Amino acid sequence: MEPAQSASAEHILSLFPEINTSLASQTQSSTHDQDLAGYDEEQILLDDDDRPIGSASKKVCHLMGNINKGLLHRAFSCFVFDSRNRLLLQQRASEKITFPDMWTNTCCSHPLGIPGETGSTLDTAIAGVKRAAQRKLDHELGIKAHQVPIDKFDFLTRIHYKAPSDGKWGEHEIDYILFIKADVDLDVNPNEVSATKWVSEGDLKVMLKDDTLLFTPWFKLICQSMIFEWWDHLDTGLDKYMGEKEIRRML
Repeated sequence: MEPAQSASAEHILSLFPEINTSLASQTQSSTHDQDLAGYDEEQILLDDDDRPIGSASKKVCHLMGNINKGLLHRAFSCFVFDSRNRLLLQQRASEKITFPDMWTNTCCSHPLGIPGETGSTLDTAIAGVKRAAQRKLDHELGIKAHQVPIDKFDFLTRIHYKAPSDGKWGEHEIDYILFIKADVDLDVNPNEVSATKWVSEGDLKVMLKDDTLLFTPWFKLICQSMIFEWWDHLDTGLDKYMGEKEIRRML
């Protein structure tokens, strides 16, 4: 895998002068959908320290040629646990551009370059990804906002990773890890998700050993590092893991 170049703002803007920089310093987290009107659904481009430098289309962000030049964007990985402490997994739909048909955590997506989801400080970025997670849980799984209130999401940490999907597409993300405990109703969008499964810790460990199953690279990284320790402290002691300020580099 070819290493990505350093993602400094100056370097990226010199290579991609067409990048939209108008939202790079957005710090607000709007609470009304009408506040989002008029903005293109572009993803948030970052420097290596998670500072926004602009926004670009999903296609631009996920082309491996661009990633190998240093293009980096913001993402989130949401983990929904029920009252029995089971984790909801999804299998990505075959139509997905990156990592189709692979199993992963409940919902994985991107905040958009819009006032409600863009933040230039850690606190505002966390607020933005929580709002994006609520939006995407509804879009992909039909989980309504009232079942996953913004203030119930817990932010744990950020991971920085790079992973090619095929010869053309891939991911290079600073990925915000969110936990939420909620009993939810599902109405799955088949264009996004081909299957779902509630699993215990033991169930997931068995799945991870099954050579016939494929898992997304970010989910494997999380499983190989902290997921089971966090899971063990879901009801008692999770606070000590929350709000980590350092980015975990997993390159």
